[in-house]
Amino acid sequence: MLRWGIVGTGDISDRLVSDLLALGGEISAVWGRTAERASDFATRHGIPSSSDERSALFARDDVDVVYIATPAVTHTAITLEALDAGKHVLVEKPIATSAADAELLFARAAQADQFLMEAMWMRFNPLHVEVIDRIAAGELGAIRHVRASFGTPFFPRPGKERPEDGGSILRDRGIYPVTLAHWFLGAPLSLNARGVISEGVDLAGHATLESTDGAFAQLAWSGVDFLDLSAAISGERGWITLDPMFWAGSDARVHAGSAERIFREPEQVRHPRVGNGYGAMLEAVTAAIASGLREHPWHDAATTISVTRTLDRILADISSESR
Repeated sequence: MLRWGIVGTGDISDRLVSDLLALGGEISAVWGRTAERASDFATRHGIPSSSDERSALFARDDVDVVYIATPAVTHTAITLEALDAGKHVLVEKPIATSAADAELLFARAAQADQFLMEAMWMRFNPLHVEVIDRIAAGELGAIRHVRASFGTPFFPRPGKERPEDGGSILRDRGIYPVTLAHWFLGAPLSLNARGVISEGVDLAGHATLESTDGAFAQLAWSGVDFLDLSAAISGERGWITLDPMFWAGSDARVHAGSAERIFREPEQVRHPRVGNGYGAMLEAVTAAIASGLREHPWHDAATTISVTRTLDRILADISSESR
């Protein structure tokens, strides 16, 4: 049984820890920005130890793996601290605020012989696992188009919009549409992006990612408007629609097979969410570490770095247009 340390006491940590405890996970300690925040979090979840000193948590012998959910701009430094202390690491998305930093983190993890993964829970959602498997089996034929958007007019956590905290709606929400496109079309050969940047923070944007043989993705994200929260993957033989919220949803419709299935009565696919939806990812991470893996094959270093590189390219395109 892995023993966990939790770094960060925000909403995402709250939800993930609830699922971890529901799986029977053992949590030894939690770190917070203040001793009071850490203590309150520990009391709420029955965690035996809390501290506002990260070094104290990383020095504990009863912590095997740490989960990091702090502002994105701090991910690189804190992940390096944890790896250097001999801990396995699961770090919230985005793993870093640049592809260069993501590469640095995976290189350090390999050097330290520690497991490292970005917490892209969407990849482990049973609904997405089935969709990926069915598309890999050829049910839609060659994939030609991905469409996805994630827009809600509020910030998920206080401070998300501050430049000093690495605020970026693309990296916070747009990462899901970009990741979905990478699953089925790979890294884009070219892209064109437009967006809104205010006081150094990208608030909204849209992009077209061009792949091989004319395949493409149309993606959008926003922190100031509502956008359609569904997604679709289309191929030569049909398409699959992921209902809202596509990155964390339970339902999809498969328009493939007979004409009846394509146009009138698509197959309904449902995987009801269990808990807050993090359990499948946590089980996968636990099994991977127990098996001696240092990356998870479903969301490994190459995948994470490739997506991060695309995010960098999109931001560069938006920034050049806003000058």
